Amino acid sequence: MNVSKSAVFFVVLSLVVLAIVVLFPKNVETNLEASDFLRIHIRANSNDASDQNIKYKIKDEIVKVVAPLLADAVTKQQAVNIINSNINLITTTADKILSENGFLYKSKACIRSEFFPTRTYDDLTLESDVYDAIIIELGTGNGDNWWCVAYPPMWDASSRISTLNKYIPYGRFVVP
Repeated sequence: MNVSKSAVFFVVLSLVVLAIVVLFPKNVETNLEASDFLRIHIRANSNDASDQNIKYKIKDEIVKVVAPLLADAVTKQQAVNIINSNINLITTTADKILSENGFLYKSKACIRSEFFPTRTYDDLTLESDVYDAIIIELGTGNGDNWWCVAYPPMWDASSRISTLNKYIPYGRFVVP
């Protein structure tokens, strides 16, 4: 039987691709419900470039303040309690940055339930539903927003990996 090198190469390549797809799935599916998440949304005053730019500066500082506060939260309710106890710290942080950058409006922060559309967050999809969220409105809050999952903590790639590693052993995340 005479098998060409290209045929052997094609079969080997196909097996490698199949192994990658099976062993390293792209998406992580969760058995978490909307009620298990605490999102964070920072809404800009408007869609003007200056309002959008300050939103990102505020986001950077809010993450520096809030991420350590929530690092040891083991339940969503504990995370909510921590945020409610620190809501003034959140608004003070945002207002300080607004003032330092010459903005005359202030921020408002609270936790409330809101409907959000389906959003994919790297390897995690949050289906459209009503979620509890830390809402930080800058001025009128009518501009585009930045969002993230505050609990379980998924601030950046390293915290998402840490979160997945933390919850997989407890059956909180299901990897297909």
